[in-house]
Amino acid sequence: MPITKAFRWGYGLLLIFLIIFVGMKINFVFRPVGLLVQTLFFPFLIAGVLYYLFRPLVNYLQLKRVPRVLSILLIYLLATALIALLVYFVGPILQRQINSLIESTPVFIESVQEKMTDLQDNEWIQRLYENNRLNFEKGTDSISKKVPSGLAFIGSNIMDFIGFLTRMVTVLVTVPFILFYMLKEGEKAPRQILRLLPAMQQKNGRRILTDLDEALSSYIHGQIFVSFCLGTLLFIGYLIIGLDYSLLVAIVAMLTNVIPFLGPIIASIPALVIAILDSPMMVIKVLIVMVVVQQIEGHIISPQVMGRKLEIHPLTIISLLLAAGSMGGVLGLILAVPVYAVLKVIVHHSYRLWRLRKELSIEEKMIKGENTNGEKSYDDAIF
Repeated sequence: MPITKAFRWGYGLLLIFLIIFVGMKINFVFRPVGLLVQTLFFPFLIAGVLYYLFRPLVNYLQLKRVPRVLSILLIYLLATALIALLVYFVGPILQRQINSLIESTPVFIESVQEKMTDLQDNEWIQRLYENNRLNFEKGTDSISKKVPSGLAFIGSNIMDFIGFLTRMVTVLVTVPFILFYMLKEGEKAPRQILRLLPAMQQKNGRRILTDLDEALSSYIHGQIFVSFCLGTLLFIGYLIIGLDYSLLVAIVAMLTNVIPFLGPIIASIPALVIAILDSPMMVIKVLIVMVVVQQIEGHIISPQVMGRKLEIHPLTIISLLLAAGSMGGVLGLILAVPVYAVLKVIVHHSYRLWRLRKELSIEEKMIKGENTNGEKSYDDAIF
């Protein structure tokens, strides 16, 4: 069998594919592990985000000689008080807007039907209708036929929805406990990982873990700050132009902004729908607010907060979102950039260590009197 480097790589790839193939054939063995990961993923994900958000406060209080456990409890109390204030001041406004939106839904539907009727009476639409290129009646009939099947589908999956709500409640209950132990003992985790490495590699391992921690912390802090600024600016802008449900639409924009590039586009849809049902002038005002806020966020806030820290090209982010969205849906869109940032750090340090090891190997050969081709050096040839 050939023993060249290319064939060794080939043997390794074939072995990996063989392991994957055998693992797929005995997937029942790994199903409990999959269920365990699926159950623990979201609680630990949310707790991890909150850990990076609260850790600077805990470390600051600890520097002020406040015990770590007491610091965590103080932050919990502060967060609870802040949530209570938000519910007290913002909750009634948000509740009124949600109730108004629910009550206005029939009016919205009627308005959409009227606009569709006006559109159908348009001269160009009439020409398309006469040429059988566009048939509103056929589309209406198909929609009406699909409504009962859709309702039946919702009824058959009501138990799944209840199960989803149960899992969400479980997540909300368990996250504070997981976060408490993360904040209390999270600093010990890197030391435990470094103990698994040889003594000579612990320095490099510590550097990799530090860069990973910095990348995740920068992304989470930056994304939360940018999303908050975007939602606040949109809310102020919508208030100025008098858009209905301004707070609700701004909160949707703030939540969807965690998806780079695509988030603002998704957030613009509800605002434009409400503006279209209001008046054409409101559509223009909403578009102006969106453009102004996006310019402020894209040229002032994000470059100062995000761009200099992660150093990821926009084309790379778009490619990541396209691939992650097709494979993982909404969760893939949210996790694409931070996962890439982590992998980027790992690959960068792995390549650096490989180059360093290669240079040390060449230096050892030269010290032994050999050049990189395995021949004798010039000094040995003379003597």
